[in-house]
Amino acid sequence: MVISKKVRVHLALFAVALFYAGNFSFAKWAMPQFISPYAFILLRVGAGMVFFLGYSLFFSKERIRHKKDYLQLAIASFFGVAFNMTAFFKGLSMTSSINASVLMLMAPVFVVIFSAIGYKKRIQPVVYLGIFIAFVGAALLVDVFNFSWNNQGFWGDILVMLNAISYAFYLYYVTRLLNKYNALTITTFLFVFGFLMVLPIGLPDFMQVSWHTLPYPAIFAMVYVIVGITILAYILNAWALQNSHSTTVGSYIYLQPLLATLIAIAWGMDTLSLEKVGCGLLIISGLFLVNKGRN
Repeated sequence: MVISKKVRVHLALFAVALFYAGNFSFAKWAMPQFISPYAFILLRVGAGMVFFLGYSLFFSKERIRHKKDYLQLAIASFFGVAFNMTAFFKGLSMTSSINASVLMLMAPVFVVIFSAIGYKKRIQPVVYLGIFIAFVGAALLVDVFNFSWNNQGFWGDILVMLNAISYAFYLYYVTRLLNKYNALTITTFLFVFGFLMVLPIGLPDFMQVSWHTLPYPAIFAMVYVIVGITILAYILNAWALQNSHSTTVGSYIYLQPLLATLIAIAWGMDTLSLEKVGCGLLIISGLFLVNKGRN
């Protein structure tokens, strides 16, 4: 049986959503008990750098043409790799898998905000309403009305939100580079610069990991993050983007919280409550209105 390209695109996007959804739970098998978030980041970025640098050297002849582009690549790397991943992994180690997956839905909302500011675009009233509803859902999910300096889960949620903001700014900022260079070339330099940025933060913790005593679940988590999230998800997502529309690719972000919730509950790593469902629906409704207003 021959599978059509359209079906293969949707299968690829579902696989990407599944990879990312699993990350919210599986990463906790290793972190922070066996490897700290900072050491985990160094491992992921270092492995990604080796893969993409090797792939680029053998299969890509493109070079950076202007010196000023290196600065832009460094800025994109800080927001898209270094700060983004640091905030996410540290936040994930402190909060629940479901909370983290739902809060990541705020990234497209912040993309709209940054694009409106940067490109001086007029925002439709329905977009303002969507942004407000999404923020209400996020505020309720992090339980902002019961704020406590000692609430580790709250600070974990805040870090995941900062990760969403950082990644959103990266998506807005990197478009100027995508107009000049191939996505693979940009990704390679993002990981190179990102590795240099996270090296001072992650190396001390990385040196303290007892690699010879790691249990199999922790090893699986590390391999999953490196192979599944860093390499396969990027390749599948890039292929799907080249063979479909960006709105099709973007729509699969709605699937991640659902899959992440099912995985977390199946493995007994989190529980679903009516409050989380309600907050998630508010954020999804807000994101829906934002996308509707943009279109």
